[in-house]
Amino acid sequence: MNPDGSSTEVYARGVRNTVGFDWQPQTKELWFTDNGRDWLGDDAPPDELNYAPRTGMHFGFPYCHGGDLPDPKFGDKHPCEEFTAPAQKLGPHVASLGMRFYTGTMFPPEYRNQIFIAEHGSWNRSQKIGYRISLVRLKGSKTVAYETFASGWLQNNTAWGRPADVLVLPDGSLLIADDYAGAIYRITYRGLD
Repeated sequence: MNPDGSSTEVYARGVRNTVGFDWQPQTKELWFTDNGRDWLGDDAPPDELNYAPRTGMHFGFPYCHGGDLPDPKFGDKHPCEEFTAPAQKLGPHVASLGMRFYTGTMFPPEYRNQIFIAEHGSWNRSQKIGYRISLVRLKGSKTVAYETFASGWLQNNTAWGRPADVLVLPDGSLLIADDYAGAIYRITYRGLD
């Protein structure tokens, strides 16, 4: 939309519950997190990291979850093949919220232009997961790895913190907002001694 609110345009459809989004620094293309539907079991569906390089894409909700799981109520109306699959399936119910491309220079070069995701943590799984900062590694516009970058907010199935967002500071350090502990953490890198 224009700054005055005119000329609104729908960019993407089939997005269930997106919170975090960022533009890839070189291509300026949109990437975003999406929280999966609840009540399909502990391990389904996954949360999603989606990639939307152009307008008009449909990411499946409410008909399909995670690119290949038909919804039990609406899935017979449209097959999953009609929709854009996630760029990366994330953990089921990790509550992927804020995400950012790492644009700093403090961390080693292999972190540049990679994606950090704040995983707020599950609330309705029998064994909680998430409660961490994940890193999705990219090669071009393809995901090649999904791994834990920082964890520890979940101890013995009890959470003492819940990451909600990430932000890269001008000095290259990474801020993490924790809306459960009411704290902001700063991660720095000094290199190997």
